[in-house]
Amino acid sequence: MQINLYATFRLIAGEKKIIVDLPNGSTIMEVIRAAVKSYPVLKKHWFDDHNDLHAHVHVFYNGVEAVTLPQGFDTPLNENDALDLFPPVSGGSLERVDVPA
Repeated sequence: MQINLYATFRLIAGEKKIIVDLPNGSTIMEVIRAAVKSYPVLKKHWFDDHNDLHAHVHVFYNGVEAVTLPQGFDTPLNENDALDLFPPVSGGSLERVDVPA
């Protein structure tokens, strides 16, 4: 399964996309967590101290915002599905984002 990264998420990970090798039927959240295991630098930007996804992380499943899906982040994925992850488009904090060299 593929995760496409945008804006600062792309800069932080140093990648435009992440390929996650999980079986068909894995959920959106399982795929996101697997991506963080491969790219731990993203964890603090995607998850809070309770390991809940930050509200400002926008996740789209095949072009549809995941929070609007009937099963939300528990929606099962297939091999050819794609996730798009966007950081907040406006606002945010003045905290400096360290981008790996």
